[in-house]
Amino acid sequence: MDPLDWNAQLVDQLDWHWRQQLRPRLTGMTDDEYLWEPAPNAWNLRPRGTSTAPISVGGGALTLDYAFPEPDPPPVTTIAWRIAHVLVGVFGARTASHFGGPPVDYDSYEYPETAAHALRQLDAGYHAWTEGVRGLGIDGLQRPCGPAEGPFADYPMAALVLHINREVLHHGAEIALLRDLYRAKM
Repeated sequence: MDPLDWNAQLVDQLDWHWRQQLRPRLTGMTDDEYLWEPAPNAWNLRPRGTSTAPISVGGGALTLDYAFPEPDPPPVTTIAWRIAHVLVGVFGARTASHFGGPPVDYDSYEYPETAAHALRQLDAGYHAWTEGVRGLGIDGLQRPCGPAEGPFADYPMAALVLHINREVLHHGAEIALLRDLYRAKM
């Protein structure tokens, strides 16, 4: 019996969801929808200097609303905010730390100003992450994550891959729901 290809299993878990559910749900998103605020005081991407959040970060024309510690309850976030989180904290920083991608952080990231640009960046981030995971091999999946993952430094890379899968599934579902709510308000 052939050994189980864990790389393929881990990538396929995310890839199936990406191709069959999440990415098709994002097709046709408009700029108005991307930046739509579903509730008062929602966190969003905003033109530099216009945020009322305790912290605003970013290296381009738009900044990301933020606070540390996070308020309780946390504010509702927009599609743009959720995509920014996936771009930077889920795919970008991890691809940089583990697969040789360019350095990425919330403070200097140039957040996409349009839905089309956001989707292109999201596709690129997804591709870079999944290609990195495909190349890990069984030894790579078993090695510790290392210092880039802070308190999870000693966890195996397989645990990080599973965590990233959960993050994309979770935030992707939130984005899909926000699209439904935007459509229903019309």
